Amino acid sequence: MSKYLVTGGAGYVGSVVAQHLLEAGHTVTVLDNLSTGFRAGVPAGVDFIEGDIRDAAKWLDASYDAVLHFAAFSQVGESVVKPEKYWDNNVGGTMALLAAMRTAGVRKLVFSSTAATYGEPVNTPITETDPTAPTSPYGASKLAVDHMISGEAAAHGLAAVSLRYFNVAGAYGSCGERHDPESHLIPLVLQVAQGRREAISVFGDDYPTPDGTCVRDYIHVADLAEAHLLALDAATAGEHLICNLGNGNGFSVREVIETVRTVTGHPIPEVTAPRRGGDPAVLVASAKTAADRLGWQPRRADLAGIVADAWAFAQSLDHTS
Repeated sequence: MSKYLVTGGAGYVGSVVAQHLLEAGHTVTVLDNLSTGFRAGVPAGVDFIEGDIRDAAKWLDASYDAVLHFAAFSQVGESVVKPEKYWDNNVGGTMALLAAMRTAGVRKLVFSSTAATYGEPVNTPITETDPTAPTSPYGASKLAVDHMISGEAAAHGLAAVSLRYFNVAGAYGSCGERHDPESHLIPLVLQVAQGRREAISVFGDDYPTPDGTCVRDYIHVADLAEAHLLALDAATAGEHLICNLGNGNGFSVREVIETVRTVTGHPIPEVTAPRRGGDPAVLVASAKTAADRLGWQPRRADLAGIVADAWAFAQSLDHTS
């Protein structure tokens, strides 16, 4: 078994990946400054360090087999008004982490990248060879890190895999979404079902899609976590592999809302609002590279199942609060 450092492991995806690593028998250390993560979200059984990735050299040593890097700010809207925050943490922090890895001799990295690197899609489904033209500082910061990793692999032999997520949803055991503020559609609609929000805003109903609302590719967080473990095995010295992760199918905003109604049994009032700038009509992934190179296939592609897991987690938070 191996020893891994998971940066940002108190966050949504990082905590689920840490849990999967534990279940596979590995030794896991989570490094998180808790600026956006939650101590309660860190799985039992991991070693936890409250600290910043800029200081990773304090803890990283040759006993670690790899780093899985999730420590990033990820609010698109905030990045537009506070771009310096995103460049400092996402880019500057990763630069410090790469230096710490180089010094410690840790030569394997799996990076949490994003579909936001593509910006407005040229093709559907999106492939890894499509143009990258991010429309926010958040997406630009993640793309900058991808470029840094490519350079690190070429110059210093790093074995690296970047996984570009589309819309992550669902929950796994005691790990799920608890963003503050929340910005993702499924947990926002679930807040309406819980009575914590009066209605869900539908931003634009005149897109060139079957029901006029935006279409997105939803992937279960447990499927996503499994891809990270496969990426650790697939990482090759001197190569930076980039893989999209998605179901390859899209669901519209209204399909998501209707699914939440069915799963929860609650009415979900809707309010139609103007389109948001930079929202593409359709974002759907081609995950062929992940299938070919990682041997990965999503196993939980049913939207109702994704929503049901998210609903169970949301209710558990209410129950324990």
